[in-house]
Amino acid sequence: CKQWYQRRVRGDHIPIALYAKGCNNCLPAINKLGFDVVSIDWLLDPEIAREFVTTTLQGNMDPCALYCEKEDLEAIVREMLLKFGTRRYIANLGHGIYPDMDPEHVKWFVDAVHRISEDMIGGKDVDENLMYT
Repeated sequence: CKQWYQRRVRGDHIPIALYAKGCNNCLPAINKLGFDVVSIDWLLDPEIAREFVTTTLQGNMDPCALYCEKEDLEAIVREMLLKFGTRRYIANLGHGIYPDMDPEHVKWFVDAVHRISEDMIGGKDVDENLMYT
């Protein structure tokens, strides 16, 4: 920690992320700490996090969603991306992955994030009612 602080003070930029599990009521204080990224758990609504955090956000899909069928998982990813937007955001899980998780479902998650966010950036309609195949 001391080395990180000394390098940061010297001007060497070392991106630092904070995982703020269960810290919903602390977001205004966390925002003032100067982290590059604030990663939030799956219990916090992204729209609320955006109200209090001005830096990049990361998260926050419930890892249990990876047990869903492909269509349901894509709908969850779409909702998450619509709430976060595509700027200053890193799509991720809101906590760790479980050991029995099917790797194919993780691939679906990553592919859905890429496809839907590219559509959002390109201005395509990604309404919640659209289904990707």
